Amino acid sequence: MKVALITDTHWGVRNDSQVFLEYYKKFYTECFFDYLDKHDIKSIIHLGDIVDRRKYINFVTLRALKDIFVDPCSQRDIDLHVIIGNHDIPYRNSNNINAMREVFEHGSNQIIKFYDSPTDINVSGLDIALVPWINPENEVETMNFLKNTKSQVCLGHLELIGFEMMRGMKQTHGYETKPFEKFDLVCSGHYHHKSKSGNINYLGAPYEMTWSDYQDPRGFHILDTETRELEFIRNPYSMFYKIWYDDEDKEQNQVIPDNYDMYTNTYVKVIVTSKTNPYWFDLMLDKLYKANPANVSIVDDNKNMDQLKEEEIIDEAEDTMTIMNKYLNNVEINVPRNDLSKLLQSLYSEAQHLDI
Repeated sequence: MKVALITDTHWGVRNDSQVFLEYYKKFYTECFFDYLDKHDIKSIIHLGDIVDRRKYINFVTLRALKDIFVDPCSQRDIDLHVIIGNHDIPYRNSNNINAMREVFEHGSNQIIKFYDSPTDINVSGLDIALVPWINPENEVETMNFLKNTKSQVCLGHLELIGFEMMRGMKQTHGYETKPFEKFDLVCSGHYHHKSKSGNINYLGAPYEMTWSDYQDPRGFHILDTETRELEFIRNPYSMFYKIWYDDEDKEQNQVIPDNYDMYTNTYVKVIVTSKTNPYWFDLMLDKLYKANPANVSIVDDNKNMDQLKEEEIIDEAEDTMTIMNKYLNNVEINVPRNDLSKLLQSLYSEAQHLDI
């Protein structure tokens, strides 16, 4: 049997942006549920952070969550399991109050099964250990559960040291991987960058939400309960695009494509490496704006970034957290550096989701 794994959906991202809700709708309608229908998959396990706002949810976002994700599961008789993540709870030290309990537990639709404490479940004959967000209230319980569970597959919303939160940005605090070494397979949400080390797989978010996600593979996974193999299904739709403008020694049709429809309702950066013909540049912008992108920013390339490949630009640039941590290591402060680093990292992560 096959089970769909999805995580970090963050309904309500970017200040409940309507543009992102439309982007979500396209993914779920044309990619996610289309795949599940074609392969007759009737089970979904969500690995946490189903919503974005920790303390409240916008009514429009809630309606979209129901119409686009929850109700289609119900209409297909899909068995839906949701692990509680850190964005699903208002208090960092307890999972007791969470989005799933407050919004769905008392509703008429009982298709959602949610887990705010460590639990063993059986899906299609496979025993699976589910581990929600670990906090001071449930830490001892969770560690005892991990030690005693007989399940060989573990799915959770884990903050483990050494994995990339975003591409090029490794987590420097959290839990060690040792308690999870006993499992044949571990899959986790929380970090939006897809990665793997040993038996531990961070599945990554299903779609792009910030510029940090640009050209970073996004999608969902299919778990075969018999072979325990994971298959990655890539999301073909992007939210963030870069246009490299260079008109030097080129014909007009080489600089200005005929079709800009792909940029509708997306975020676009126009990076100008060479502009010898201002009229062509204005003509290109006019065509771009007619496609109705959500946002356009223009960057004059004064660092000759056109000489580097996209991956090299990403690799050579220091990320924001690296810069902040270097500053912390060199400044005199009267508070524990590790605690301050954790706070800065948390604030940075939240700021990434603000549409400003």
